Amino acid sequence: MLLLASGLILAGCASAPLDEAGHLRSYANLRKDDGLLTRSLVSVDKPHVLAAKTVNIVPTAFATSVEAPFTPDQRGLVANAIDRSLCEGLSERFTVVPPWEPADLTVHATVTHATPTSKIAAGLSKGASVASVVLLPEVPVPVPRVPFGLGSLSIEAEASDLAGEQRAAMVWARGANALTDPGPIADNGDAYTLAGSFGDDFSSLLVTGTSPFQGGLSLPSMQAVGNYFGREPKYAACKAFGRNPGVIGTIGNMVGAPPSWTDGGAVSPGRT
Repeated sequence: MLLLASGLILAGCASAPLDEAGHLRSYANLRKDDGLLTRSLVSVDKPHVLAAKTVNIVPTAFATSVEAPFTPDQRGLVANAIDRSLCEGLSERFTVVPPWEPADLTVHATVTHATPTSKIAAGLSKGASVASVVLLPEVPVPVPRVPFGLGSLSIEAEASDLAGEQRAAMVWARGANALTDPGPIADNGDAYTLAGSFGDDFSSLLVTGTSPFQGGLSLPSMQAVGNYFGREPKYAACKAFGRNPGVIGTIGNMVGAPPSWTDGGAVSPGRT
């Protein structure tokens, strides 16, 4: 049954390129390390990473080669979702300081590829879900998304020490899945959802010093649960990325609301 479920999930996935796009200092030590839904190349200097105590995050940028027709605001929400997820995950072990303060590790991610979500296909999927509830109100029937027009995201990221030497790196690629990804009705809908998945994976690499794809499933920490329910970030540096949409974001995803409806994005100077 597990193999069958895995096959169904993979059959409904969009593809994302796993290419060396030139945004890392080095690709020499990267090794292929895939998860069920994610393709990746990973390297980590485990002793050095585990010895680090402080970290800062350089704001994520989109590579000039990215052709996805996102508006500047849509790109901003995707990039900020990456940074927020990184900050929340890294706070599990590190002290997170602002990007202008020196830290044992400096993290920087670059979006190298993104495929937009088809708003028509996503809308049809949400319509089918509503129809199933109306027609079969007493039978919880999960309705997969229409298996076309799924978005994707590819990212390169690294963590460097005070001397600028790369201590961990990841080339990450994942496409939305028709069975498990909600598909907000927006060009950047899937990219936004996948941004959080990347942040979880790369922060896990730095917190544990091991690949996030080699361990089994684990329960979320109390800190992660608090973040989901809107608790104030643990460190002031994370406040710059705004609050996790949490419950409101989940409900919004279920009904297909664009990310901009539930996520206020980065916090501008003077706004808390």
